[in-house]
Amino acid sequence: MRAPTPTTPSPYAVLRWLVLATFIVILNETIMVNAIPRLMVEFDVTARDAQWLSTAFMLTMATVIPVTGWFLQRVTTRTAFTVAMATFMTGTLVSALAPVFWLLVSGRVVQAAGTAVMVPLLMTTLMTVVPEHDRGRVMGNVTLAISVAPALGPTISGIVLQWTSWRWLFGLVLPVAAVITVLALRRLKNVGETKPGAIDWLSVVLAGLGFGGLVYGLSGLGEGAASAVPPVALVAAGLVLIGLFALRQRSLQKRDAPLLDLRTLAHRTFTLSLSLQAVSFLAMLGAMILLPLYLQDVRGLSPLQTGLMVAPGGIAMGLLGPSVGCAFDRFGGRPLVVPGSVGIVAALVVMSRVGETTPYAVIVGAHLLLMVSLAATFTPAFTLGLGALPAHLYSHGSSLLGTAQQVAAAVGTAVAITVLSSRAADLATEGASPDAAFVGGMQTAFTAAAGIALLAVVFAVLLPSRVPTQPGVDAAAEPVAAPA
Repeated sequence: MRAPTPTTPSPYAVLRWLVLATFIVILNETIMVNAIPRLMVEFDVTARDAQWLSTAFMLTMATVIPVTGWFLQRVTTRTAFTVAMATFMTGTLVSALAPVFWLLVSGRVVQAAGTAVMVPLLMTTLMTVVPEHDRGRVMGNVTLAISVAPALGPTISGIVLQWTSWRWLFGLVLPVAAVITVLALRRLKNVGETKPGAIDWLSVVLAGLGFGGLVYGLSGLGEGAASAVPPVALVAAGLVLIGLFALRQRSLQKRDAPLLDLRTLAHRTFTLSLSLQAVSFLAMLGAMILLPLYLQDVRGLSPLQTGLMVAPGGIAMGLLGPSVGCAFDRFGGRPLVVPGSVGIVAALVVMSRVGETTPYAVIVGAHLLLMVSLAATFTPAFTLGLGALPAHLYSHGSSLLGTAQQVAAAVGTAVAITVLSSRAADLATEGASPDAAFVGGMQTAFTAAAGIALLAVVFAVLLPSRVPTQPGVDAAAEPVAAPA
């Protein structure tokens, strides 16, 4: 194929705009972390109520993402992008102007509904336009949007909150999102072909109640508060409904009309990649929850200082993305994911030894090691997992990966907070000071996270270095010219 000319834009150009848009929308998943204490005072709500700003976002993502596999096959790239960004901007505007707390939560729900479409749209488009030999390099750049944005959320919010109102967390994002949308729609081209078909509403209901109930129940375990329905019962009910959803999809697959095609799980490499990413995401979210609490509650740092402490890790992850992608193209996945998964465990072990007077350099170093290790893991895992699928399953594989990330985020939050609270309460009963009890609980929580992260090492060892050639896998990805 001839090189792109001024009148023949590179097929990669579509990805640049999708990456920018995805970075902006995913950033909002964690941007509220440092604002919760201020919102509790302004709206006179409890800490449990304030956590709904994060819980509602994850809950909506987990509920909507399973539908995106079907949605992306029925509409064009431009239509999907327009719907996602319009929904996201509407939620952002509602959140910025919200006069009462629950309207703010509603705005977050609308934001999340738009965000839920963007990641599967980006990944599906990437797998369609990028040939297999170049996917590692391109995926490395895409990692900036998918993995770095949530890591930088607390840093950016800390800087904004130091100088302005929490409303500017949305007020600054809205015009940026609007400009990206307008510019992108002037250049965005449709990729792939649409596929007609009616939606199965029973599947939508089962997915919404199942994944939503599971995430809500896990979040309730993390909060540790009494409720009308025990969180354990919600988790159990969610798992039962997800099982019914899976049975329904198997039935619909016989007519080639599933809402979320679970035949993706029949591909061993994809399933291993899915498991590795879920465990890694769990570790990342656990650290993102625990470290800010420790730095502010025990060490007395401000939101700005806390954000700056974790900034090096997020920046390093972003800068390493392209290098990791190029290394994957050259050496394959295993030389990256195995050391990366071991690094995740090592970083969590170091964090499990952090005490009341641990030097800040040690904390920054451990966090940096965690982020670098995650960078070495995410890009190869994404590329290997989706690359193992035939082209017609790209959108469903992307949706399943997104769903797994949201469930892992809820599990990570629940494990971190539940273990922290339980151990801290035991130590307080034994006579420990509040700070000592908190630190003891945090150390136990990081130890538990390190134990769970050992599974990532197992999955990494089992992953192949490269995807075996399969009929139809790259049928939609002809070699195209690389971008300038």
